[in-house]
Amino acid sequence: MTAPLHGTSTDSDPVATADVAADVVKASVEGRSLRQIAWSRLKRDKLALAGGIVVVFLVLVAIFAPLIVSLLGHPPNEFHQEEIDPLFGTPKGSLGGISSDFLFGVEPSNGRDVFSRVIYGARISLLVAFLAAVVAVVLGTIFGIIAGYFGGWVDSLISRVMDMLLAFPQLLFIISLVSVLPNDLMGLTGSGVRIAILVAVIGFFGWPYVGRIVRGQTLSLREKEYIEAARSLGAGRRYILFRELLPNLVAPITVYATLMIPTNILTEAALSFLGAGVKPPTASWGQMLSKAVGTYEDDPMFMIIPGVAIFVTVLAFNLFGDGVRDALDPKGTR
Repeated sequence: MTAPLHGTSTDSDPVATADVAADVVKASVEGRSLRQIAWSRLKRDKLALAGGIVVVFLVLVAIFAPLIVSLLGHPPNEFHQEEIDPLFGTPKGSLGGISSDFLFGVEPSNGRDVFSRVIYGARISLLVAFLAAVVAVVLGTIFGIIAGYFGGWVDSLISRVMDMLLAFPQLLFIISLVSVLPNDLMGLTGSGVRIAILVAVIGFFGWPYVGRIVRGQTLSLREKEYIEAARSLGAGRRYILFRELLPNLVAPITVYATLMIPTNILTEAALSFLGAGVKPPTASWGQMLSKAVGTYEDDPMFMIIPGVAIFVTVLAFNLFGDGVRDALDPKGTR
């Protein structure tokens, strides 16, 4: 009998054929984690990715501000009177004195480097915004999950406190508080006191927004089957709150935190504009805008540059926050 001219294929091997079929089925039904699904959605959102890249860039700029200024600018509080027209008090040259030595020009009257002050101003804005968001998220998560899980008079009490704080005039309170604060407080001096107060007050008045979101999600989750199963197995309240409920609240908390940061940046800029922010000569975007009000007709660039910095920063955070919200939405299709 003549031997076969071609080699043995997997078609004649039932075991190999079954293994290949099993691999194909496994690959087709293999599930993805929530993180993988969210990242896959986020990668398809080009605007969100662009916003995220800008956010990372701004954070790196704030962290390495001294290095960047030493390479490309001048000390932020150093005066350069030789760059100022002695007759009109405005920067020499066009566009606010922009040149290779002063990339964003110089401030009217004193000649400080606008580039350096914008870079250092990013530190103040991002520091206050991030720390205030952390305070708001921590307080809002704790009180929101307690109100939603326990219900009854506990829920009513916390909800009424949230309503009261939401109706409180936050800006007026900060302005009045700053006006009576001493220069030294708890080991902090000067602008350090102002930054600590801004973080504490903005975060304290911001937690009810997070608390409402967390409370609503907790009211829905506490009736789920896995919570009932944990209770039936004898799990305590602390275990259910922080091991069962809290991990399922990470997504909405993350989304709201990313959307809260740009609001905090605008709040800090508004307070600095009104004189309730950091003390001069510490650089701040809002403070620069406030000073530019009196000189914008003669030197519009001094108002445009910090205004654009605020606009780009807030827009980047909003785009990234919207993308994170869409990526973490379980009902989303994007």
